Amino acid sequence: MKILYLGDDHPHFTSAHRANALRRLGHEVRAINPRAALPRSPLVGGLSTRVGLWPFVPWINAAVRRKIRDEKYDLVWIDCGAELSSGFHRWLRTRGMPIINYNCDDPFGARDGRKWKLYRQSVREQDLTVVVRRVNMAEAQAAGARSVLRVFMSFDPVAHAPLVLSEAERRQWSSEVVFVGSWMPERGPLMVRLLELGVPLSIRGNDWQKAPEYERLRPAIRGTAVHGADYVKAIQCAKIALGLLSKGNRDSHTQRSTEIPFVNGAVFCAERTREHEMMYADGQQALFWNNADECAARCLDALADPARLRQIAEQGRHRLLQLGLSNDDIAGEALSRLAGGGGVTERSLPPHKN
Repeated sequence: MKILYLGDDHPHFTSAHRANALRRLGHEVRAINPRAALPRSPLVGGLSTRVGLWPFVPWINAAVRRKIRDEKYDLVWIDCGAELSSGFHRWLRTRGMPIINYNCDDPFGARDGRKWKLYRQSVREQDLTVVVRRVNMAEAQAAGARSVLRVFMSFDPVAHAPLVLSEAERRQWSSEVVFVGSWMPERGPLMVRLLELGVPLSIRGNDWQKAPEYERLRPAIRGTAVHGADYVKAIQCAKIALGLLSKGNRDSHTQRSTEIPFVNGAVFCAERTREHEMMYADGQQALFWNNADECAARCLDALADPARLRQIAEQGRHRLLQLGLSNDDIAGEALSRLAGGGGVTERSLPPHKN
């Protein structure tokens, strides 16, 4: 198929990974980044939360239409689409192009203010609405979605593949317990408690200087956000990697829940949720916890047994591959679901083998 892909095309972002997955499936993909029409200013992010992105609609619509011109496509895949109006969706539909929207964010939640107002208004114009949170299924239906597919977040088999590393690289990126991610208010106290309990913690991510606990956390902070190969190195060279949920995004799992096991270096150690326990067997394929004290105890216990750590990481990766949660798997499932008609479908996971 000839697919028009509307989403962020930065090579380190997961939107670009999904476009590449469609290419690997044999489709001809033209990627256009609608956000390229927005002013290059940090004020845009704050404005989108307070009032939404509707003030920029005329510029975005005009810029994307100019790039499309009279070209014909078999399908439009919109990744997130916070900046695309319902009118633009209708324009696409008049050109005979069915629309899939995949959104790995929480567009029906309250965390991001009015950022997703245009998206919510456009749901009824989508032929298939793909969401990654169970709660979003009913919310998409209530917004008028024609067809809803709920999937799990996915890893990229190319971007997240384990690397062949030199000894110098392994020393540079080595850590005992690593967290790769940005600061959020609930994360500071957790990290402080882990350090107090003796967890050898390393933190890589943005905005940690905003944490009220910053002075206590500073010895553990190893740098700002890492992307691409550096992201893989940070996970691959750690013994344990923490997977934290975004409370504002109503997470029960995240992209780290698949990326960390696929990298096949660190053991995935995350908050205990129903979905995490559906994905991995606790103590065999991952480590789960309910609070900071339990997290510290599980990390320290596992670090004392390197052979067990290696076994859990290997079994976690094996289970992940059994789950079929690569970008290629999810993209293929969405395309098949589009051809299958309306209704609401939730992806099921294979049960654990006893």
